[in-house]
Amino acid sequence: MVSAQEGEGRKVSRALEGKLALITGASRGIGAAISQNLASKGANLILNYTSESSAQKTKDLSKSLEGEHGVQCLIIQADMGSPEGPVSIITKAKEQYGDAFKLDILINNAGVSRNLSIANCTIEDFNWQYQINVLGPLLLMQACLPYLPHDRSGRIVNISSVSSSEGFPLQSVYGGTKAALEAMTRTWARELSERATVNAVNPGPVKTDMWGGTSEEFQGYLRPFIQKTPGSKIRKDIDDKDLVDDEERAGGRPAYVGEIAGVVGMLCTPDALWTTGQVVCANGGMRMAI
Repeated sequence: MVSAQEGEGRKVSRALEGKLALITGASRGIGAAISQNLASKGANLILNYTSESSAQKTKDLSKSLEGEHGVQCLIIQADMGSPEGPVSIITKAKEQYGDAFKLDILINNAGVSRNLSIANCTIEDFNWQYQINVLGPLLLMQACLPYLPHDRSGRIVNISSVSSSEGFPLQSVYGGTKAALEAMTRTWARELSERATVNAVNPGPVKTDMWGGTSEEFQGYLRPFIQKTPGSKIRKDIDDKDLVDDEERAGGRPAYVGEIAGVVGMLCTPDALWTTGQVVCANGGMRMAI
């Protein structure tokens, strides 16, 4: 039996204590929630953001995480859609950490979406989405290779979407980018089997700026899917008021960012060693809805 005095003096070990995690697109939405989750588990963080408009958000997030969880955060601005951006993240991290630099966790979260009909898809739009959602993670993965663990303790999680498999209207390009990311996930799981697990997580609609910016037309297409999603039923005594008020139009609720971050965080722990090459559903059951 442990005395109260002994219990007070004992430091509780966190699952990711001392690990270093890189999160792209960390300034807001799912990326910020993942950063919060990993920091709560003891991981030190490299927080990547793209545009100058996200600079202050990332600084505020870093300060909050360091104060709340006692972790260290390194902020790096880089454009995941440029050929130089992904490489520059690792170059700057190496400059900060020196020869001791080792990357334990990589979260490929940064992504963009533009919903267009077949007739309105353009080469410019295709290139923009594929450069950020597919080429960016590949270039970052290449840059990270020399710094990943060699004992299977590494964790790589790619943020995909149910759009990769559900065939939503207006998502010829976006759905394709996420399917490509899932294909790379399986390949990387085999190539990196002695170094890291590699998995993807596929959210459905999530309460973020991206969801709020979708058109009435697209949300109308999603309504039948949301209505048949087990986890999307509105709970008036628990859910946010704006989601409760929007129930009739939307057909239910999107996920909260923390619900996605929780699955990602789980995949980053030692408990997830025997899970690799998988697309792990974090969509309330939408993947099986229709």
